[in-house]
Amino acid sequence: MIEIKKISKSYKKGKKVISDIDLKIKDGEIFGFLGPNGAGKTTTIKMIVGILDIDEGDILIDGKSIKTNPIEAKKQIGFVSDNPDMFLKLKGIEYLNFIADIYEIDKETREKRIIELAKEFGIYEVLNDKIQSYSHGMRQKIIIISVLLHNPKNWILDEPLTGLDPEAAFYLKNKMKEHAKANNAVFFSTHILEIAEKLCDRIGIIHHGKLVFVGTHEEMKKELKENASLEELFMEITKRNEENI
Repeated sequence: MIEIKKISKSYKKGKKVISDIDLKIKDGEIFGFLGPNGAGKTTTIKMIVGILDIDEGDILIDGKSIKTNPIEAKKQIGFVSDNPDMFLKLKGIEYLNFIADIYEIDKETREKRIIELAKEFGIYEVLNDKIQSYSHGMRQKIIIISVLLHNPKNWILDEPLTGLDPEAAFYLKNKMKEHAKANNAVFFSTHILEIAEKLCDRIGIIHHGKLVFVGTHEEMKKELKENASLEELFMEITKRNEENI
């Protein structure tokens, strides 16, 4: 479970880019985090995983504070960033073993899971190549595999489908469903509203740093317009919020 407790963030004094977000992502659900470019999605995610400091409020990962107990909180997280350009001089296998060392995965378990996941995502043959030689999609795959490797309870995924080929995207979506079904939490941001509509149990919409909607697609339709797609409802909610600013 991920509990976001009235968090705020300012880059300039007196100007909040994230304002009083209060949200709970429950075990057993896939939660979609939506918003226009610059709305605050990635900033929020970076606070959840401890990359950015929280100015106000707190975030609890399975009851552990990312502010006061960051190491224990981060052990409960698997994070896929929106930018997979990291550790480029390592070979794919070196990076996966590095992650396995951090999470103290034994040799037999890691070898089995690396082979299984690398074959499933179609990069087994290039594990001995340096990550800097990988395409964007291949880099995304190696990051995703590193998260699945230690099987954390809470997945935090920032635009995880970007750059993936259809087969890899299919595998990842299925794994997200399986992970939630096993009573774990999946929190992911996406610009692909059609995928969010089909995949998510609940949805949160952020606009200008404020959470303007939280609920199911059905609840959104009841509130705004029956028989409307998520795309239509998203446009309506952000338009209304723009008018109220």
